[in-house]
Amino acid sequence: MSGTTTSGRGRTAGVPRLSGGGGNRWTVLIVLCVSLLFVALDTTILYVAVPSVTEDLRPGPVELLWIVDVYPLIAASLLILFGTLGDRVGRRRILLLGYGLFGLASAAAALAPNPQILMVARALLGIGGAMIMPATLSILRQVFPDRRERAVAIGVWSAVAAVGAAVGPVLGGFLVENFWWGSVFLINIPMMAAMLLIGRWLLPESRGERNGPWDVIGAIIAALGVLGIVLGVKRIGSGAAVLGPTTLVPIVVGIALLVLFVRRQHRREHPLIDMRLFSRPAFGTSVGCIVLAMLALVGLQLIAVQYLQLVLGLSPLETGLRMLPLVFAAMAAGLTGSKMLQALGPRAMVSLGFVLTAVAVLCLTAMSSQDRPWLLSLGFVLLGFGFQSTLFGAYESMLSEAPAEQSGGAAAIGETSYQLGAGIGVALLGSVMNAAYAPGLSHVDGVPGRAAASAAHSLGEAYKVAAGLGPAAKAALREAARDSFVRGLHITLVASAVLLLVGAAIALRLPRRAADSMERAEGDTGTSDGAAAVAGRGSEPAPASSGR
Repeated sequence: MSGTTTSGRGRTAGVPRLSGGGGNRWTVLIVLCVSLLFVALDTTILYVAVPSVTEDLRPGPVELLWIVDVYPLIAASLLILFGTLGDRVGRRRILLLGYGLFGLASAAAALAPNPQILMVARALLGIGGAMIMPATLSILRQVFPDRRERAVAIGVWSAVAAVGAAVGPVLGGFLVENFWWGSVFLINIPMMAAMLLIGRWLLPESRGERNGPWDVIGAIIAALGVLGIVLGVKRIGSGAAVLGPTTLVPIVVGIALLVLFVRRQHRREHPLIDMRLFSRPAFGTSVGCIVLAMLALVGLQLIAVQYLQLVLGLSPLETGLRMLPLVFAAMAAGLTGSKMLQALGPRAMVSLGFVLTAVAVLCLTAMSSQDRPWLLSLGFVLLGFGFQSTLFGAYESMLSEAPAEQSGGAAAIGETSYQLGAGIGVALLGSVMNAAYAPGLSHVDGVPGRAAASAAHSLGEAYKVAAGLGPAAKAALREAARDSFVRGLHITLVASAVLLLVGAAIALRLPRRAADSMERAEGDTGTSDGAAAVAGRGSEPAPASSGR
């Protein structure tokens, strides 16, 4: 049975009606984007609150690491589970449950009396986020059956995701400076309550294929596989040895479980995810481009934040404001993405986006220990526009290539790729940065060997070590650490640019025109998109039509 969308009966003044009370599909897009905004905010908003959390709750180093990492870790591992479950039981139902859980978990996090409660609350936030993220994209796929309109909607959706992640440190810095660390979670509660009420009335319900039982075991295998890989990668990013048991074992086990998951899906008559999707060049290439784009830039973004705060001495709020040009450029790329896609096609748009981002990254190699705000602003504008153009083209091609009835699974694959790329990027570029930074501190005049070894761990650690030294040694260590950090940043930027150019080459496998993959998808899905289109136009409830 193909994907179906239940619609309302009748229309008012030419406005399309949808289930759950009805509404215009563009209004539905606003609701979905507001949902995504707050989920994206929570991925970065806690970064600036870490010192306040440490001072108030006194977590140990391991507890603090888990407080920060457990949200993206849990969210990434459960995306496939909840994305495919939404295809089965209803995407709106999963989304509304996600709203409720996200709001309750936010309240628990804001009022957490100890680190353990905060960790559990952050884990619950991750579960809620995993319910919300793929559901917003799969509902968008159903509400916008026309590819041109869907491209506009995906542009808005992707711009909001970029804004949420980038504005998180700005908003978090403002809240922590004016209130207390719990306020970074407290702001979620009224919004999620409103989304729960509005979504119940306005959002359409849709489902995918419901033939055969839902593969619970397969969903758990996929979740544990992604969890193992992300956990191992995050351990590497935090400085653990690549070949150590706490990194290598989770990664190997995770890969083995994902291989088992793929083999299981090939054998099942009704799989969670149709692995034949990856045989389509546009789908597999789009997923690879998402991973590479995130791999090249997310780790770089965290390093840039350290540069602004530790080298230039900016406050968290000032750091966030300095990165606003990147946010506005990403918004512009998302909002104009549909027209660029029509003019350039997926292949040229994604490839040129990668190239433009690589050029921006190489321009940033002119950064030094001296503040150059105009250079930074220009680099961030090019970076934001190129990066968002790449993600827009890749997401649009991936989602349009997937049949409508499998939109939840496809959205989950895209979001999982995003999270995996981000985790690997932090680990990979962080390792490059550390390898380039440490040698510059091996011999610093007046600094004991043990102190120099501690300072070689990170720039922040170097400043702490320097605070306990005499005036001459303190100045020498701080200067050497800043110079080494800037030199390491330049090497990391070049490595990131190489990855981006590799992505540009891979993107050449995408279709030349958007219509190319659309025609193939329509041929594969039969009338499923037609049924969704009928539903979107507000006719009688669309009957189930045959799938592939």
